[in-house]
Amino acid sequence: MDIMSAFIRRPATASVLSLIGVLLFYFIFGGVDLEKLGGAASWLNYAARIGIVAIPVGLLMISGEIDISIGAMIPAGAMATAIISGYYGLPIIFGILGALGIGVIVGLINGVLAVRTTVPTLIITLGTLIAMQGIVLAGSVILTGNASVPLSAPDWAKTLFGQLIFGGSHQVVIIWWLAFTLLGWFILHQSRFGNWIFAMGGDKVSARNAGIPVDRFTILLFVLTATSASFVGMCHAILFNSAQVSGGMNDIFNIIASVVVGGVLLSGGFGSVPGIFIGTITFAIVNKGIDFTDIDRNWSSLIIGVMLLAAVLMNNRFRNMALNYVPRKKDKGGSAK
Repeated sequence: MDIMSAFIRRPATASVLSLIGVLLFYFIFGGVDLEKLGGAASWLNYAARIGIVAIPVGLLMISGEIDISIGAMIPAGAMATAIISGYYGLPIIFGILGALGIGVIVGLINGVLAVRTTVPTLIITLGTLIAMQGIVLAGSVILTGNASVPLSAPDWAKTLFGQLIFGGSHQVVIIWWLAFTLLGWFILHQSRFGNWIFAMGGDKVSARNAGIPVDRFTILLFVLTATSASFVGMCHAILFNSAQVSGGMNDIFNIIASVVVGGVLLSGGFGSVPGIFIGTITFAIVNKGIDFTDIDRNWSSLIIGVMLLAAVLMNNRFRNMALNYVPRKKDKGGSAK
């Protein structure tokens, strides 16, 4: 396989070119100082927040499933932490365990319903999304009388989950994002579990016949997506000393868009963790980078939509090229025919 073939066949190729295209657009048409943009905390903090969830969501999508209940799990994790350790004053460790426990429970519900019924997981997780929205709002009002709850975390919790680093503008969740990315890369690309995920996304029946524990692994992936979302909510409650019932709700499709821009197929069986990582950066820069341009903010939604659509189309184009690419044969003298 020649160099060009190896480059084209990598799932992350299109996401890299999409990122370059976005930067060039902002540089040429928006007058962006790329050095200033590169050092900005706004897009990097945002990328870390959605990126922590995007990694497990990407693994789940590669396996052929999808989870949109993550949008409700971010505020659920935040509110659980704030109510348990803020309103009721229990040690912060109980708030952390409560937030993660809610993620595990909802993930188990999604996973069990996914493997025990024939209902598409889009519909299942839509149901849990709406249900959790109601539980978070009603629970907060019943327990505290408010839709916003203050929280004061001890220093050790601030250091681990809510500290500002690198001069006081970047959030510590950036380090967690990198850790989640490395773990996801190892699982998908360096372990047998990665082969299981790709096999499940290709054909679950064949994967099951090959001895892969499809049902148990599907449930585990749903638990990871829900728990990662509640983890992000917990981190933000600790960072900002409060939680709101609607915080993070709009991140549902931003996370999925980041995964798709990263080259993951909605139908499963194709994708990579480096692609998801770069796709998250691309989406964050598209979303927040317009603040660094001279472009009228009234055009921001249109520009963001068009650029994301272009990135997704580029992904599809390169995926087709990867599937159909045939390297040129060389004659005996070494020259390409």
